[in-house]
Formats: sequence, structure tokens, C-alpha cells
Amino acid sequence: MLPNTVCVLCVYPCSDTLLNSSWALCLFEVMGNRRTHVIIPDQLVTEIDKLVGKRSRSQFLVQAATFELKRQRQVAAVKAATGAWKIADHPELKGSSVAYQRKLRAESDHRLNKQAARDPLP
Repeated sequence: MLPNTVCVLCVYPCSDTLLNSSWALCLFEVMGNRRTHVIIPDQLVTEIDKLVGKRSRSQFLVQAATFELKRQRQVAAVKAATGAWKIADHPELKGSSVAYQRKLRAESDHRLNKQAARDPLP
């Protein structure tokens, strides 16, 4: 469990046949809040307040920070995966990916035409 989180256990009615029960348990963590001191330029605060209002400033900043953290994690994952794909592992793409794509589409069209000839629509 993360610091400053609360663990919540919920019991609620459920009609899931996989559970063979009319009740389901749900366990999840709710993040706590923490006050923090952040220095933001006046112009930025003014723009945020115009957009969302003073009472929604914190919520806006939380959403913006959450979005940026997710983006930064994605950038890091892409950088970490750089070089993981090797052309030697995919000889079918050695000539051209466009040619390979056209070949796949032609095979698909052939299969669909064959199926349509066998099973015409009413």
C-alpha cells in the first residue's frame, strides 16, 4: 500500500455468474490528500483561475500533474524499448513493410472473396 492511502473494503450486490454468489467484495486503495507549498507564476495562476475558477484550482493542478506523470512514464517506456525490435526477428518485413502489408491485404481479400462465393448474401 502507498503512503497516505486508505484501504477500503466494499461489499455490494452482484449478478456475476462466475462468482456463484449474489455479493462481491471489492478491495481498493483511496489516495489521501496532502497540503504542499508550490510556487507558481502569477500569470499562470491567473490563467488557471480564468479557466476553472479559484475553488477548482487544486483539482485542475492534480489533473494536470497526473496527466504529465503518465506522459513522462510513457516517454520513459518508449526510450527503454528502443532497439527491442530487430529486423532479423521479422524476415517478412526485410524488403518493405508496405509490400508486406499489401500481401496481407491481398490474402485477406482473396479469403473474403472465396467465402462470399461460397456463401452469397440473401
